[in-house]
This record gives sequence, structure tokens and C-alpha cells, in this order.
Amino acid sequence: MQRVNTKPFARLAGMAKPEKLASNQFDHFYKGGYKIGALRHGPGGPMRPEEWIGSMTTRFGEATMGLTTLADGSTLRDSVLRDPESWLGAEHLATFGPSSELLVKLLDPDQRLPVHYHPNRAFAKKHLSLQHGKTEAWIILEAPAGANVGLGFSEEKSKKDVAAMVEARDSKSLIDSLQKFDVKAGDAILVPSGVPHAIGAGIFVMELQEPTDLSALLEWNDFAVDGTVDGHLGLGFDTVLDALRYTPIDKKEADSLITQQRLSESKNTSIFTGAADPYFRADYLGESSPRIDAGFGIFLTLRGSGAIAFDNASEMVISKGDAILIPASAGPWRISGAQGILARPPLTQFAAQAL
Repeated sequence: MQRVNTKPFARLAGMAKPEKLASNQFDHFYKGGYKIGALRHGPGGPMRPEEWIGSMTTRFGEATMGLTTLADGSTLRDSVLRDPESWLGAEHLATFGPSSELLVKLLDPDQRLPVHYHPNRAFAKKHLSLQHGKTEAWIILEAPAGANVGLGFSEEKSKKDVAAMVEARDSKSLIDSLQKFDVKAGDAILVPSGVPHAIGAGIFVMELQEPTDLSALLEWNDFAVDGTVDGHLGLGFDTVLDALRYTPIDKKEADSLITQQRLSESKNTSIFTGAADPYFRADYLGESSPRIDAGFGIFLTLRGSGAIAFDNASEMVISKGDAILIPASAGPWRISGAQGILARPPLTQFAAQAL
């Protein structure tokens, strides 16, 4: 039974309130989705390898697919546009406008993802009239023994070299060209825009990213997509390859992008390094969480059961698999009993640093 805290919040009755989100899986071009279904009580696979959580973003070229639907039947996007300050807070709204600045996903690939990359903000603005590119980050929830991800080329390439591999449909050379990093549960990897990458089969990921669906494919042989049509954002490969980073990631940069073992059951910790600050924040909240300041956030419950006590909303009972959408109007809050990951937009002081 849901409990009610003793703080006065009736005056906020017309404002946005926290709520548990239903699963938001849909068909995609690669296989997977059963781990998502098991965690989130959703439909599972075999071709629903992604869930978009707290999404104001649509799939590229689609009108509504991808948007989160709230309990009242409205989309989160429409609800935020109707009352942006309630959802996002005055400071966020003044800096970023009526955008959550965040898309959270679960990725559950049963096959290796294709080698692909995402443009940065300057490219997206110039060629697609969009305000965001797609820097993203992966938090590894589960990984098979010996799992790895590809991140950046292992040695510098030229546009001509890569274009030739794409034209030849040379998937083997493309995947072999990536630098590989071993991963295990609890690791996290920031993927800057422009960097080519691929996630291995069986790696279950919580992803934070800028709020777009901008992906350019370099290979697609074993996937249910025609890259010659849908692999280049409608721009053609000659143009979209200008958004690709051809230089490798060196050790110093890798140290700023990769963190290890950040999902301890008993510790509260920031998951990413400061390199992620211009784009998003993620914190693991352990057995006894700190008091969290008011602001937009998405909490994914990974372990246990407990409750979230809000200053300006009813206390909410939560358990493993619950995804909680938290508006700024809920005020400061604290979680007890359960553990999981809190995803939030960037702080306003970092807004100018995003590329």
C-alpha cells in the first residue's frame, strides 16, 4: 500500500508528480530484449532490444515512436511542454529551455551491434537543424565472461580508407579496426560523439545520451536494415563520414572515459568521470542514499525493495525493475531500502562545454 508523507504538498496538486513508468520497448533492426523484459516486466524479445525510459525523443524520422507515455495517457513531451518549470525547474528551464536534455535507454543485444557512430552538435546543427548531437555513455549491468566493446579506431584512419570498407561491405575489417576494451558488470564507458563503436552480444547496458536518435552505420551485413538507405541520416555517406572521428583514443583519454566497478550495493557514488558533466549525470544510490536535490531525474531500481520519500509528493514504494520519473516539483527526496541508478541532466554551469 502506498504511504503518504506528512509534509504539506496539497498546494502542488496540479503540478507534475513522480510516477512509475510502464515498459517502452519497440521493434528494432537487431535481436534482443529478453533481459529488459525480465527486469522491467515488459514484452521482452526477440527484436525489441531497446527500452527508452523517460523519453521526450522520437526515433529518427518518426512522429511519436519512442516517446514515453504517462499514466494519464499523455506523452512526457507534451506534459513537459505544457508545464516545463514544474517538470524541469526554473534554473534548468532558463538555461536549456523545455528539454530534459536526457534520454535514458536499456540496451539488450543478443547479437553484436554494428560498427556505428553519432554526430556532434555542430554537425547536427549544420546538416540536420538540430540542437543536440549524440554523446552517450554505457553503464554495464551484465556482461558474459570475456566480454568487450569496440571504442574508436585502434590506429588512425583516413576518410578514404573507411569509405572503401563501407563500400565493400567489409564488416570484418571494420570490427577488427576498433580498439577493444574488456568490460564487466559495474563498469561505465563514456562514448564521445564521432567515435566509432560497437557493443558485444550479451552485454546488458543502461545508456544515457543526448536526446536525439542520430546514428550513422558503417556496416550492416547481419542486421535487418539496409544501410545504403537508412545508414547515413539521409545525408549520403560522403557527407556523414565528415562526422566520424578517425584518430584513436589514447590511454590518457581512455582513463577519462572509462570507470570500473561503480555499482557497489553499499556505496553511493558518481558513476562517470567529469568528462560526462556537460552531457548528463549518473549516480549509484546504495543501501542508504543521501538527500537528493530537487530536479528532473529518472531512477532505475536494480536491487531490493524500499521507498522514496519526497518533500512535495506522496512517498512511493518501489522494488527491483521499477523506473521512476521524478519531476523537479517533487522537491528534494531520499530513497531507503532499494538500490539503483539515478540519471539526471547536466548541471547548468556545464551547459556551454558540450560539443
